[in-house]
Amino acid sequence: MPIISITNGIYSNTGERVKKLSENLGCKVITDNDIIEKVVRGDGIKKTTLLKVLQSRKIAFNDFTHEQEKCIACMKKTLSEYISEGNCIFHGVIGHLVPQEVSHVMRVLIITDKNRRIKNGMDKLGVSEKEIKKNLETSDRYAFLWTNAISGGKAWDKSLYDIVIPTDKLNTAESVKLVLEHSEKLYDIPEDIVKKEVSDFKLTARVEMVLSEIGGGLTAASNDGNIVVTINKKLMMLSKFQQKIIRIVQKVPGVSSVDTKIGQNYYKNDIAYSHDFETPLRILLVDDEKDFVQTLSERLKMRQFASEVVYNGQEALDFTAQEDTEVMVLDLKMPGIDGFEVLRKIKQTKPGIEVIILTGHGSEKDKNICMDLGAFAYLQKPADIDQLTATMKRAYEKINLNRNN
Repeated sequence: MPIISITNGIYSNTGERVKKLSENLGCKVITDNDIIEKVVRGDGIKKTTLLKVLQSRKIAFNDFTHEQEKCIACMKKTLSEYISEGNCIFHGVIGHLVPQEVSHVMRVLIITDKNRRIKNGMDKLGVSEKEIKKNLETSDRYAFLWTNAISGGKAWDKSLYDIVIPTDKLNTAESVKLVLEHSEKLYDIPEDIVKKEVSDFKLTARVEMVLSEIGGGLTAASNDGNIVVTINKKLMMLSKFQQKIIRIVQKVPGVSSVDTKIGQNYYKNDIAYSHDFETPLRILLVDDEKDFVQTLSERLKMRQFASEVVYNGQEALDFTAQEDTEVMVLDLKMPGIDGFEVLRKIKQTKPGIEVIILTGHGSEKDKNICMDLGAFAYLQKPADIDQLTATMKRAYEKINLNRNN
């Protein structure tokens, strides 16, 4: 029986299409909330924790508790149980957890452009454009972060889907007809292949639940009970860790053999790269106090923030003219071109760069001027490193949201 996974952008007028499709196929609709509630009941995980994971929010002490990995493994297990029953429509973003190798699940994106979504939201809810925009941006940000974390792709990337339905071009009847036509292909998949895919997915989920007990950076794949675990994190005693993985996974019912392999992120540097979606990749520190800014750069490096350093306003402008920069941390009082002028010129020539003011000589008037010029934030020295890095992450979220839109 058909299994369809539908992802949509908020305010894309999806509800009626999903309802009609469900009626035509005789399929039950399973929402993200349904999956979350089942995980809460069956695995005892708090709903608030699951929502944090789904929204790609930080889980406190996750290095010790591995709650994020447990949540994802439990959601996979629940998906695999629904898939084994068949005849269902997943409606939400959790469906992205179904591996692409599961060929008898058809993936559908329902979307339209941002302006139409804003108008749809205003028409449906009768609230202000500002409120609808805020809801849309929040929803899209969560979708982008989640999809990037799961698949490395963008939420509305067509390559992730079998069908894309633009609701501004296809009405409900046309949308349902298109999905029904494509779903006919699902009936042609041999039953033995469907059974194998279901079995492999269920076993993979059970294995990853066990792996979540020993930390992150581990993913599993099953082929008729033969498990391969990919290690995507930095380790000092690889051989010993591999033995631990094999010993633990062999105990999972249904496992015939266990092997391990090294993923592309095993030998990663101390600096976080693009797979770390919350961390800015290209930070420029601008301050004429050399000792201070060099020390700041080292402290950021310890927290996996990559940065370059320049010591005056002209160097900052020259650097950004030649190199891609995402976040700038800028002092105000510098000889020559001061921070105000740098900020003004950056926002004129490179408006995509988010500028965080970090100064020891500012005033409330200076703060107002900087914010009016387009600064992302205004912080005072001495720098609180946690506050600074948190501000950088928020700036980077804004950058990614604008980039994906």
